[in-house]
Formats: sequence, C-alpha cells, structure tokens
Amino acid sequence: MIRTQISVDEELYERAKRAAKRRGISLAELCRRGLEAVLADECSNRPWMEFAGAVDGDSGDSASVDDVVYGRDAP
Repeated sequence: MIRTQISVDEELYERAKRAAKRRGISLAELCRRGLEAVLADECSNRPWMEFAGAVDGDSGDSASVDDVVYGRDAP
C-alpha cells in the first residue's frame, strides 16, 4: 500500500471518525472505501453502462426493435 496524507476540516474529520467507529473499521479503511465508491462510478471500461436504465419502457419493447429500426419484423 502507498501511504498518503490528506487535509480535512475538523467537522469532517470528527464525522468520519464516528462513521468509522460505527462500522468497526479504521479511518483509513473508511477513506479507502469512500475512494473506491467514488472511483467505481467514474472509471469504467464500459462507459455506455452509465445509460443503463436511463430510459423507461415496456418489457416487450425490445421485441419490436426490428420493426422500429428497419420497418419490418426482422432485418
């Protein structure tokens, strides 16, 4: 592991310490988990997955995609 140092205000530090204590983990582990959560949302080798679930539709919509795209039942 790489050791690093960060600066936070006193209120954030106290909140983080309490959160770590409630979870039974160290402040360092809380920070690692927080970084993982943030980076998991940003760094993806599948960026199109950000759009998954962005559009509402009916369960049968995919069955009619050929009709919508090609104007017929199958390509």
